[in-house]
Amino acid sequence: MARENKEQKQKNREFEQFKENLKLRFVNTAHVMWGRDIKELTENEVYQTVAATAKQYITDNWIKTNKTYAERQEKQVYYFSIEFLLGRLLKSNLMNLGIEEAVKEVLEDFHLSLSETFEEEPDVGLGNGGLGRLAACFIDSMAAHRLPGHGCSIRYQYGLFEQKIVDGNQVEIPDNWLKNGFAWEYRKPDKAIDVKFNGNAYMKKMEDGSLKLVYENPMTVMAVPYDVPIVGYHNNTVNTLRLWNAEVNRDFSDYGMLTQEQLRQKQEYRNFVESITQFLYPDDSTYDGRRMRLIQEYFLVSAGVQSIVRHYKKTGMDIHEFGQKIAIHINDTHPALCVAELMRILVDEEDLEWNEAWAITKNTIAYTNHTIMPEALEKWPVDMFKPLLPRIYMIVDEINRRWLIDVRDRYPNNEDKVHALSIIQDNMVHMARLAIVGGHSVNGVAKIHTQILKDTTLHDFYEYNPRMFNNKTNGITHRRWLMGANPELADLIDATIGSRRWHRHPEQLDLLNDAVEDKPFLEKLNAIKHLRKEALAAYVKKHNGLEVDPDSIFDIQVKRIHSYKRQLMNIMHIMYQYHKLKTDPSFDMLPTTYFFGGKAAPGYYIAKETIRLINAVAEKINNDASIHGKIKVVFIENFGVSIGEIVYPAADVSEQISTASKEASGTGNMKFMMNGAITLGTLDGANVEIRDAVGGDANCVIFGLKADEVLNYYATGTYSAWNEYNTNENVRTVMNQFTDGTYGNFQSLYDYLLKDNDEFFILKDFNAYADAHVEIMNRYQKRFQWLRSSAMNIANSGGFSSDRTIDEYAKEIWQIKPVMIP
Repeated sequence: MARENKEQKQKNREFEQFKENLKLRFVNTAHVMWGRDIKELTENEVYQTVAATAKQYITDNWIKTNKTYAERQEKQVYYFSIEFLLGRLLKSNLMNLGIEEAVKEVLEDFHLSLSETFEEEPDVGLGNGGLGRLAACFIDSMAAHRLPGHGCSIRYQYGLFEQKIVDGNQVEIPDNWLKNGFAWEYRKPDKAIDVKFNGNAYMKKMEDGSLKLVYENPMTVMAVPYDVPIVGYHNNTVNTLRLWNAEVNRDFSDYGMLTQEQLRQKQEYRNFVESITQFLYPDDSTYDGRRMRLIQEYFLVSAGVQSIVRHYKKTGMDIHEFGQKIAIHINDTHPALCVAELMRILVDEEDLEWNEAWAITKNTIAYTNHTIMPEALEKWPVDMFKPLLPRIYMIVDEINRRWLIDVRDRYPNNEDKVHALSIIQDNMVHMARLAIVGGHSVNGVAKIHTQILKDTTLHDFYEYNPRMFNNKTNGITHRRWLMGANPELADLIDATIGSRRWHRHPEQLDLLNDAVEDKPFLEKLNAIKHLRKEALAAYVKKHNGLEVDPDSIFDIQVKRIHSYKRQLMNIMHIMYQYHKLKTDPSFDMLPTTYFFGGKAAPGYYIAKETIRLINAVAEKINNDASIHGKIKVVFIENFGVSIGEIVYPAADVSEQISTASKEASGTGNMKFMMNGAITLGTLDGANVEIRDAVGGDANCVIFGLKADEVLNYYATGTYSAWNEYNTNENVRTVMNQFTDGTYGNFQSLYDYLLKDNDEFFILKDFNAYADAHVEIMNRYQKRFQWLRSSAMNIANSGGFSSDRTIDEYAKEIWQIKPVMIP
């Protein structure tokens, strides 16, 4: 005991000494940045000062990390993604550095609040939904596990958009997240890269009979990197997220004696360059918008791959061993041109023979697929692609030519197979096919998703080379979504399992299984859930002006608004419950607050109409005193990562109700599970594995059509929405309210479900969904069993950490290993 007390006293002394040094740094940083005393700083200046102080602890390790990787010539992975939805970084960086408590106490000494300082940081506008959040979790886990892995993306000036709800409608305003700068970035103009578009490329025959590339009159755009440190958890590793910004070329300012026409051309060039990295998602309803998306994708790929090769050569490594030292991962099809760009560099600039360059490229590149819907797999018209990227088109065309020689050897006289496997087919360049042919690994992101890829969407490629295909079920970083978002729960877990090892090894959350029958533990868990529900209720009161009851069931669906995710079925069921409360004296239900959140793409009419319907229903129900608060409906405006940190810990019920076979994985389901919500969902995406992990249907509620049934309906065309409407009184009653004025005029949604034949089987699954809600309420009334199920979800969520996912990628696809940073 005396020894323990002595050790604790020493720790306390060290903490106090560190805090004094931190305070000195904080004060000096404020003086240098603002030239004012601490008490004179604005709230935003306090945030900027705290971030700048934290960066002083980060940069030393960042430099050491990069130096170690270079000196040891470690194999490194570069994760290319068109999105990285980082959220706020201050809290996670302080936690990962292990200095959050010290910073909190330093600020308190100046009568400042760290929690209020966190609120000053904008969400980073580099992503939209699950794809970008997954990428952010992955680079966090790479750093946490000391893996030499970096991100590569675009530095968008404006994010997707800031969502406002005006008169029940979604209104989009620019997300100017950079208006006060980005505290965590470092501009590196000395590492700029030239990216070439347009012009004329061809092979010229030389006198000795060889062919030489000629690329005439390209338009050059300068890509300038902005590097963001990615801090490992309580280790010295700091990896890099490199964001590329499009800027005018170096000689742009040399106007000289220019004519009016030349001045106009210069201005057009400036406008074009600046437009490349202006918006996260150009308007894909127009030709120019789609072309801009292709421009963005090549800009990212060319700048990123050129930078990787340049850095690789600078370390003195042999270009012939590139594939043994570098892994490039393509997150969905957007960066698929990495295949052609790496071939261009190896053949045109490094003078490798085609076959060797191709072997290196295939050994370097791997691809993750995120959709089973063929219409969502990117493809570009040749007449758009070829003039924009003339040399890249030549390379893709040659890749395709050589590939089809192999295909025809494998399948002689079978042009159907040639058609299905061709990269360029029907005057379109197919990006997923390029990614598959040009890499060594293809993975899905949940077991059911990977199986569907093999059986349907990518069946011909799977049949050609089954060994390429593998599954890597998605994961989330528990450091943000449990430790950061729900610290009271994290503290309870620490106290219950007597260890903090799960912070680094989340699989050890399964030690909680020993406590799921323990009533004192469950009572504490219940109190924490209520605390988080009170926090969400306070947020809703502040932002929506609506009182909601923390003692009601909090039933939450937050995700991108899309028809296959079936927010429409959710709100239709609420309409059904409300109708029953108003017309059936025998009907009763537990008080429930239904939360929705998510953005609809600006041009996605049905999704925006769904938002309008949700808000119309909310307006009517929330103001009807006759139902005694049995139902409340909340639409959370501008849902994103930081709001998610309030929402996920507060949920009792996690709505994961996508049409079976449509959701590749989902990660919101994992965030809810990790915070003790019960999944109400279909057997889609990772829901299947969540059900298995928590011990089956006793600890989640599953309903509706299964994937094979959905796919069979699509294949046979035997489903009829009209039959469902005519034979199902519940469906018919709710749908008639779309047009009878109960909530306004929603003829568009009525027509969508009936005339478009209910493409996502909302009507078919409606009764099963209603029954699932009855089951939820029955279980919720049995508090011990409900809390036990909640605890079971938390205890078995460790397998859905992105740490586990990344370890699988590292060992099975990238062949990289942890590197200790001194």
